[in-house]
Amino acid sequence: MLLLKYPVKIPESHTPIYKMVGLPAFNDDTAAASSDPSILAFDDLISQYLGRVSSAAEKIGGQVLEVTNVLQEAFNVQKELLIKAKQTQPLNEVMVKANALTEGRRSEFFNHLKSATDSLSALAWIAFTGKDCGMSMPIAHVEESWQMAEFYNNKVLVEYKSKDPNHVEWAKAIKELYLPGLRDYVKSHYPLGPVWSATGKPAAAPPKAPTPGAPAPPPPPPASLFSSESSQASSSRPKEGMAAVFQEISSGKPVTSGLRKVTDDMKTKNRADRSGVVSAGEKGRSNSPSFSKAGPPKLELQVGRKWVVENQIGKKQLVIDDCDSKQSVYVYGCKESVLQIQGKVNNITIDKCTKMGVVFTDVVAAFEIVNCNGVEVQCQGSAPTISVDNTTGCQLYLSKESLGTSITTAKSSEINVLVRGAEPDGDWGEHSLPQQFVHTFKDGHFETTPVSHSGG
Repeated sequence: MLLLKYPVKIPESHTPIYKMVGLPAFNDDTAAASSDPSILAFDDLISQYLGRVSSAAEKIGGQVLEVTNVLQEAFNVQKELLIKAKQTQPLNEVMVKANALTEGRRSEFFNHLKSATDSLSALAWIAFTGKDCGMSMPIAHVEESWQMAEFYNNKVLVEYKSKDPNHVEWAKAIKELYLPGLRDYVKSHYPLGPVWSATGKPAAAPPKAPTPGAPAPPPPPPASLFSSESSQASSSRPKEGMAAVFQEISSGKPVTSGLRKVTDDMKTKNRADRSGVVSAGEKGRSNSPSFSKAGPPKLELQVGRKWVVENQIGKKQLVIDDCDSKQSVYVYGCKESVLQIQGKVNNITIDKCTKMGVVFTDVVAAFEIVNCNGVEVQCQGSAPTISVDNTTGCQLYLSKESLGTSITTAKSSEINVLVRGAEPDGDWGEHSLPQQFVHTFKDGHFETTPVSHSGG
């Protein structure tokens, strides 16, 4: 086992993990499970990668340190769950949520907070129970979960590139915690998910002592690890502290149910009314969704060829993952939302959107941005053409595979293109595209050149 290069500090007020999730204190069985090679490897993961994140956070302090402590606590809780998986059948209530840190008045460290809290969904790989459980395979789940967090993590890298190396180190360290850290750990030890003991006892509170002479009561039936059932007293109280990392896990729903993935019944070709309107039955899993005055929100596949995403407001986890290279994606009238397109499509158009983020893999033809204000686009694969028309404020993050793309702009301003450095994990370099031009008449025709500004 690796020595702790970066000591992981636990706050003095930290509640023991086994008490937090209702587990008994360590015994001989627990000690034996703790020495299992997969558990020792998880200790290595924590000391090698999480220690680095914690070390950088301590230099920054404030809310960044606070959210890092929550991140650290979540990994410690997962270790306890992995230990109990070696001993018991699935447990009852587990834990819960860290999004409270990102709510309320927007912090100057908002991107740090979002990067850390969004990344925690990667720990839900432990909920994988088979191909029909509603989530990706564990390794793929870790990679997909980080993609959403990386959107905000990249903002930290860009913002602090030339301001504070501690923030840059924190952003790089938290990425390596998941890729390659957690991903490689899951790949080596749990590629098909955790295997719960078939012979262990269900984890439950010890029963009351039986009356002398009376037979002992039977043990309670085993409950699902992710069941949301609990006593009336506990359910009436709001979740606090660490009851915050996996709300979806403890809700009893599949852990990916919080994502707006499109099911077969939402596709136009399978709807009886063919109205193309996705039902708004999402109360309880999102924060009071707002609806555009322009019409109801849509996220659907029409006639098997065109994905339509319309009037989504404040939705940060929109996902299209069942797509192919013959389909197109049209995004219209969305505001303060983030859309992930996981797969190759023919073309993507973003129209009349404000403060919209789009993360996509590959497009065959073109990516178009029209009549928008304050959009951010991240290309993780390739795109032959990107066009920006009548748009104010546009950030384009290009992968190395997409550096050969042709970017066309018209009637647009404040367009910045960010590309990686030469190193695999190099810093993002920011390049502003010209928005002012000089036209001069020479030799019978006009020559156009961008305006160059020189500062004294």
